[in-house]
Amino acid sequence: MTRSSFLALAAVCASVALIPAQAQKNAPFAVVAGTVFRDPGYALADAKVTLSAAGVKPKKLQESISNYRGEFAFRVPAREAKYVLKATMKGYRPDEKEASISGEERIDVNLVLVPEAK
Repeated sequence: MTRSSFLALAAVCASVALIPAQAQKNAPFAVVAGTVFRDPGYALADAKVTLSAAGVKPKKLQESISNYRGEFAFRVPAREAKYVLKATMKGYRPDEKEASISGEERIDVNLVLVPEAK
């Protein structure tokens, strides 16, 4: 096999391998987003937010850290599903809320962390 035919074959294989990734990128999605606040209502940066599938045995799907404005966002498949969002941070009691998705949409969830008693 000559070098040029090998390179052509490699290019074809690489382009075929990218087809599923491109299809996934263009697949419909929903967004579960929100803001983490601290009592008495200020945005809380650097809180850990986890997205889990709701159910008897919740399965953690994604994890994020809230930005400087307390905001976070997760892309999820655009199909009917229930998720549990949980925000945690050292020195605060965790907060947990449920979100339901039914298609291509955006759901906003606000989580409030209250300082632990000292």
